[in-house]
Amino acid sequence: MTDSTPRRFPDALVLIGGLILLAQVATYVLPAGEFEREGRQVIRGTYQAVEAEPLPLFTFLTAVPTGLADAADIIFFILIVGGVFGVLRATGAVDALIGLAIARLGGSPVLLVGGMVTVFAVGSSTAGMAEEYMPFVPLLVTMCLALRMDAVVGLGIVYVGAGVGYACAALNPFTVLIAQDIAGIELTSGQAVRWLLLAVCLAVGVDHILRYARRLRSDPSRSLVHDVSYAGGFEMPADVRLTPARAGVVAVFVAGVVLFVYGVSARGWYLTELTAVFLGIALAAAAVARLAPSRAAAAFQAGAGELVATAVIVGFARTIQVVLTEGQVIDTIINGLATPLQALPGQAAAVGMLAVQTVCNLFIPSGSGQAYVTMPIMAPLADLTGLSRQTAVLAYQFGDGFTNMVVPTNPLLMGMLALARIPYQRWLRFVGPLLLKLYLVAIAALMVAVQMGY
Repeated sequence: MTDSTPRRFPDALVLIGGLILLAQVATYVLPAGEFEREGRQVIRGTYQAVEAEPLPLFTFLTAVPTGLADAADIIFFILIVGGVFGVLRATGAVDALIGLAIARLGGSPVLLVGGMVTVFAVGSSTAGMAEEYMPFVPLLVTMCLALRMDAVVGLGIVYVGAGVGYACAALNPFTVLIAQDIAGIELTSGQAVRWLLLAVCLAVGVDHILRYARRLRSDPSRSLVHDVSYAGGFEMPADVRLTPARAGVVAVFVAGVVLFVYGVSARGWYLTELTAVFLGIALAAAAVARLAPSRAAAAFQAGAGELVATAVIVGFARTIQVVLTEGQVIDTIINGLATPLQALPGQAAAVGMLAVQTVCNLFIPSGSGQAYVTMPIMAPLADLTGLSRQTAVLAYQFGDGFTNMVVPTNPLLMGMLALARIPYQRWLRFVGPLLLKLYLVAIAALMVAVQMGY
């Protein structure tokens, strides 16, 4: 299976480091300039050249601590939320909830696919779950094989759900909330539209998986992995019982989500209060599950540790903006992008934003990192092209979430493919047509969003 070995790509941090260097080079090549602003809003037609001193040679190094400091609130938020989910996983509630869904839906392929894709999508849409799904890949592959399907269906259930959940995220703290914060718009705002888009894209994804599954059940030789051996290595997790304590933990999490949505919309809460809500969820979950304080603390630290790389990428990504701002060329770049887009209808400009975000995600698969690289440019670009910043955030979400189902720079995808024993090229044959369908939905959604003034 020589085609199962993925081509090696530079790490995301290497690529972002290269962009920091490129940003400094840009300050020597591009003319300095700036727009007038009202708050964060860029005023159209006010761009003018300004005099600027060349940046010191080692700015690309000295700007890194500044970038980390500027992104400190988001970095700490990411680490704390990671710790909270570490505690939730330690209670067994996440595994139990997904295990229960699999047990209840496993008797019917339609219910299994539709129900489980929905479960995974909602988890990604609300809580930013993705890595948590890894242990369920072998279980779903095992069940799909027993139901005369294959490993592609099993992984499709997990990763189509996660990809759609991220692309249409309603409350994901690692993508949409960060992007809205950078864009200067109210956190969790516009989520009704995103919930609707989640339902539409879920229907498209489930239909795609079921069409493939039906072909297999009528002719197993049409499987994309018909020549791959699945003898051994696909067993049930040790304990997926939904005990009263674990059900209580689920209830605590749901109550916490409701509380932070209420707080943001009715009380004007921001990242500090949201962080406090998540910490409260961790404490309450540990109490309900009767986790020993030391075990809960260890789980919290382990969960936070898993997101250290993401937090570092966010800080380094913010450094790009620091360098461009200190060199006074960020508005020059925005003006250069806006000039051709301003001549286009609003719908075409929105689709252009989607194209930019898609290309960026090929190199920066971290949703949080991509937000910090692109949103400082895309948000004011929306002002100049007559689009809302909410639409710019939506374009970012689509570009991030959908392409994560296919980009080989995404370590989670490559890990799950290896776990499911699916060669990358064969996964492309399965998911490629689905991405085409989802991008058509995304383009239509952006056009409607522009028309509605979303």
